[in-house]
Amino acid sequence: MSDITSGTLYLVATPIGNLSDISARALKTLNEVDFIAAEDTRVTRKLLEHFDIKKQLVSYYHHNKRISGEKILTRLIDGENCALVTDAGTPCISDPGEDLVRMCSDEDISIIIIPGPCAGVAALTLSGLPTERFTFEGYLSTEKKKRLQHLEELKAEKRTMVFYEAPHKLKRTLKDMLNAFGNRRISISREMTKIYEETLRITLAEAVELFETKPQKGEFVIVVDGASEPTSQDVDLDEAVAFAISLIEKGLSTRDAVKKAAEETGCSRNMLYKSVTESLS
Repeated sequence: MSDITSGTLYLVATPIGNLSDISARALKTLNEVDFIAAEDTRVTRKLLEHFDIKKQLVSYYHHNKRISGEKILTRLIDGENCALVTDAGTPCISDPGEDLVRMCSDEDISIIIIPGPCAGVAALTLSGLPTERFTFEGYLSTEKKKRLQHLEELKAEKRTMVFYEAPHKLKRTLKDMLNAFGNRRISISREMTKIYEETLRITLAEAVELFETKPQKGEFVIVVDGASEPTSQDVDLDEAVAFAISLIEKGLSTRDAVKKAAEETGCSRNMLYKSVTESLS
């Protein structure tokens, strides 16, 4: 083989829908490695047949990752080259490829990325939400307690959040997000790069209502706006109330004290007046 060194694990990104998105470098690598480790060999076989690539496929997925990973590692140590692929997109993102990378790293095996499509990044760029900082949250747990705890931990997250979700779990997930986050801006992308590609830029409340009747087809990526910065009213209300009360104790009327405290702290005068009168009652 030309420029492929022995004992190398190649992480090869594959199309998330449109087969034209595969790179020339990815095709070259798949043609030149000794074998290909795939999350679902049936899916990958269709890809290889389309590009007339004939290579041995080995299964590597969540439930066999320990045994299969050790076999792959042994072959890499013996000098063979392996391409790791996932069903669609970039391997090691929400799939067990991360474990194989860790095993290879521990054995000082060369690991090379052949970059390409990634559904999470594609949906983020389509979302219209802030992209300068974001956090990838993957799939939420199917266990209700863990799922709700995960969302609760993210309530104050200011970065844009990216989630993957299966169609049959979408309605439940949207409802849980609305309960945890409130009515945030979101985008929902599905079938990206395919004929029926769709991205909805709506709110969580609108999404919950929409998907009560709208069919859920295809894998979904949900992008959620991060938490807003607390307003000055949230931050300073207790302090402003205390300040206004101190002014009242010095002889100012409640109205004048509230007006002065509102001007100095930026709190809403109406909210401050209500809180002061409640504190004095």
